[in-house]
Amino acid sequence: MENLDFARLQMAFTLGFHIIFACIGMVMPFFMVVSHYKYLKTRKPVYKKLTKSWLKGVAIFFVTGAVSGTALSFELGMLWPEFMKHAGPIIGMPFSLEGAAFFVEAIALGFYLYGWDKLPEKFHWFTGIIIGVSGVASGILVVSANGWMNAPSGFDYVNGEFTNIDPVKAFLNPAWFTQALHMTLAAFVATSFGVAGIHAYQIYKNRNVDLHKKAFKITIIIGTVAAFLQPISGDISAKDVAERQPVKLAALEAHFETQKGAPLYIGGIVDVENQKVTHKIAIPKALSFLAFGDFDAEVKGLNDFPKEEHPPVAIVHYAFQIMVGLGVALMLAGLIYLISLKKKNWEKSKYYWLLFVIMAPLGFVAIEAGWVVTEVGRQPWIIHQIMLTKDAVTPMPGMKYSFYFYLCMYSLLAVTVTWLMNRQIKALNQNPN
Repeated sequence: MENLDFARLQMAFTLGFHIIFACIGMVMPFFMVVSHYKYLKTRKPVYKKLTKSWLKGVAIFFVTGAVSGTALSFELGMLWPEFMKHAGPIIGMPFSLEGAAFFVEAIALGFYLYGWDKLPEKFHWFTGIIIGVSGVASGILVVSANGWMNAPSGFDYVNGEFTNIDPVKAFLNPAWFTQALHMTLAAFVATSFGVAGIHAYQIYKNRNVDLHKKAFKITIIIGTVAAFLQPISGDISAKDVAERQPVKLAALEAHFETQKGAPLYIGGIVDVENQKVTHKIAIPKALSFLAFGDFDAEVKGLNDFPKEEHPPVAIVHYAFQIMVGLGVALMLAGLIYLISLKKKNWEKSKYYWLLFVIMAPLGFVAIEAGWVVTEVGRQPWIIHQIMLTKDAVTPMPGMKYSFYFYLCMYSLLAVTVTWLMNRQIKALNQNPN
């Protein structure tokens, strides 16, 4: 069990690290091209300066995402050889296509980075769009592979053997669209509010206010739109989970008993031993409606499933509550921004900018919580209803040393990226023209 625990810890830590930088790398190019477009239309130097500043951030996060993503690809084979032995031929397609998208992104980034005053302006701007589109495509392709783990398809499983493999069907598995939509919108929400919060802090400190207000406006508009779309994708995802993974749905809400007209729990402390949730707010029949579109629909409880197939209920429930709660908070922050478009005097208050500073990290916390829901909620399976996680782990001992090594390496990488980004912000403020 020690080997399994450390292998899971290492995968969780490296994925938790990579997902943040991957999301930023997916979304920041779109800020860059919007600012670039405004420069081409207005010829205001402030937009060119902002574009070049964001470009440096895109380059930093591209490299960081490439490094952490490459390490993850090695981990799949190193930590989970039994999984890759069978899954590799089935879900190799999205990984190979992701590699192609990565190379397209790298080439476009090279054109954009070194193309200033050398390429035709419209073509140069268009290469920025290619960076963003290929980055989003990379994210969707990887999420498709994860979707396959939740909804395995494209093969026949007979007597422990994977036969009649159809990579296209595996790629377009039943979970890929809902997970990809939800994850992509989450990336836009988290990155937009994160970057907006950084610029809001500079405004709060009265540093280069004109530039930072323009940057804030670009990012917060994108973030607000994504935040209002996210509940729609969340509803689609919830209905999909209810149909395919009813035990995960039961764990999300910590429902132990099957019932019709099941209530939706907000908050609450899970008592697994006594099979109850205390200190909760229960909305009658809401879970049945959200899961099945019917207030009187039956929702299966955890007790309808073998105990050995239960995920860690408390962890999944708390992570789900955090994800939803922070999503609602960000949506309300977006609403406050929309109201402030009419009430211009709000921008004169430091508390207005402080609100968005506080919001800056919350989207990324929500992403981490959502990833816990997806991954921990699938346990004990690495491939849902096909392969147990404990059967996929490497038999080689000493996984704790590998975990400690990755912990140190990724921590060093995080410190380096933080220092680089802090230097970029200082450089942006030193020369306001």
